[in-house]
Amino acid sequence: MRFFFLFWILFFSVTTELCADLNLTTKVTQLIAELTDTEEVGTESKKELPPTTKSAPSLDPEEKCQKIQASLKEIEALKAQHQADQKREKELQEEKQKAQERLKELNLKRSKLLAELAEIDQYLSENNIWSKVYSNYETYKDLEFRLGEINKRIAILENKSYKTAKDKKALKLYKEQKKTTQGKLVQLEEYKENPFEKLLTPDEIGDPPVVKSPLDVVAAISFRKHLSTVEEDYKERYRSLQETVYKLQQKKNILLRLKDLNVSDDYITEGLKSISKKLKEYQRNLEIFKTTQSALEQKISEFKLHIKEAIGKEIEKGIIIGSIVLFLLLIFIFIKYLVRKYMSENELFYTTNKVLNITFITIVFFILLFSYLENVDHLVSILGFASAGIAIALKDWFMSMMGWVVIIFSGSIHVGDRIKVSKDGKEFVGDVVDISILRMTLHEDVTLTTEMVNRRAGRIIFVPNNYIFTDIISNYSHSGLKTVWDGIDFMVTFDSDISKAQSIAKEVSRKYSKGYTDMTRKQLNRLRSKYSMRNTSVEPRIFAFFDPNGVRISVWYLTNAYATLTLRSTISMEILSRIQEEDKIAIAFPSQSIYVNQAAPKTPLKSSEVFKEQFNKAHGKTNEKYQPDDWGLY
Repeated sequence: MRFFFLFWILFFSVTTELCADLNLTTKVTQLIAELTDTEEVGTESKKELPPTTKSAPSLDPEEKCQKIQASLKEIEALKAQHQADQKREKELQEEKQKAQERLKELNLKRSKLLAELAEIDQYLSENNIWSKVYSNYETYKDLEFRLGEINKRIAILENKSYKTAKDKKALKLYKEQKKTTQGKLVQLEEYKENPFEKLLTPDEIGDPPVVKSPLDVVAAISFRKHLSTVEEDYKERYRSLQETVYKLQQKKNILLRLKDLNVSDDYITEGLKSISKKLKEYQRNLEIFKTTQSALEQKISEFKLHIKEAIGKEIEKGIIIGSIVLFLLLIFIFIKYLVRKYMSENELFYTTNKVLNITFITIVFFILLFSYLENVDHLVSILGFASAGIAIALKDWFMSMMGWVVIIFSGSIHVGDRIKVSKDGKEFVGDVVDISILRMTLHEDVTLTTEMVNRRAGRIIFVPNNYIFTDIISNYSHSGLKTVWDGIDFMVTFDSDISKAQSIAKEVSRKYSKGYTDMTRKQLNRLRSKYSMRNTSVEPRIFAFFDPNGVRISVWYLTNAYATLTLRSTISMEILSRIQEEDKIAIAFPSQSIYVNQAAPKTPLKSSEVFKEQFNKAHGKTNEKYQPDDWGLY
């Protein structure tokens, strides 16, 4: 029983550890079964044998133990072998799995590298000027090589003594190819030697402007912006070249890694050769670029510093000149204030104001001229050379300026004067409202000229100052003379009382012009010291002249130069009214009498009576005395 129990313990321990192995379990079971059968057989034989009979010899315990130990050793050996087989199988599976994972990883790396390579190629082919230029260089070299090959083939074919039709056709084709290739080479001629020469050469900077005036400051600021643009553009080229070299280096590393991954492809081999050549060329140009960029930056820095100093000096100079001009402006404003306050006469105030303005402008002009003109001799030389051109091209302007000088300093025309300008048969009468350097400005009033000639008034007329040299300009109010002679003509019949008519005309004209007569007498007495005036009579003048239709009475009197029509109308209507009251005076006018089937009367009706009758009938009057206000005179 002890051995049986021991066997069961061994069984459970072995089956527990080696339950996965069916063959080993079966083997152990067989061993236990043999031991158990042996024990049971011995026991049963003891029971069946009679007491007198001796039992068969049983196994010695030591032998059983040895047998069990041998079995256990065998079991252990089987177990060890099984474990070794399992371990080897597991290692093989792990190695297979690792190999699959490594292959998957290699494929993933290869795909990733190829994607990066495609991205780099896209960048170099689409968005990079350096690659495009180098591509043109490679194209030129390739075309040059092809042209050499074509020339060799043409030479071979031309050296043949006998040419077949096929040879002639090939020769013609090669010559066409040669012509096409030569045309392409001409277009790519600039990429023959150094493809990056234009990109390595910075844009033209030019010389910095000399800052001597405020206008030069604008040019200097513009030049400084130009320098910044050139510098930034060159830096951008340098960054682009650096990026291109970096991308090419990346591409080379990717190709090397693909080669290490045992990727056997002609593209990889040829790519490595091409990329190595490109990198060598690009790195050489990068070194040249660094040197050129350093020199360019130094030159631009010097120019910017020089421009900054020049602008600072010019701004300081401009502030000083501006302060001087502002100070002068304040002084002139104060003087004009005093003139406006203490000068009562408008004409004198206007002239003084004009003189002050011109004086201020002249002073400022000379301040600016001598501040910004480095050499006055240059100005004199320029004016000397340009005088002929100015005399021809700006003749009218120059003459107008000279006319302005004559007008201002001679005093022939002042602002406020009433003048008459005659030009090409046209006459204009108006008051001078402004005298500038180039022209006079007139305001046209209602005058006898506008009433009889122009039939327009109220216009602003501009008269160039040079007219004072070439045309007639009449001044109605020169040197304070505010009156002019005006005349009225009327016709009386031959049988009228001429003396009475003249007396009426003189009486009426003297009556209405008396105030102007006294004024003119005083003005002429003042003018005698300035002008040689012989006839200074100011009384109204009456003249009588023969005309085909009667006797023409001409009445001349002094009137206000600015209101001639008003007094003319008043005197005309008063003379007419007085004549109508006289029976011996008749107004003559063109008339014709027709007598049909009868003789003309010996004593025809006087024309004056006919006129009186028609006039009174038309105006509803009898024998009332003429009233000036009835004729709308104000």
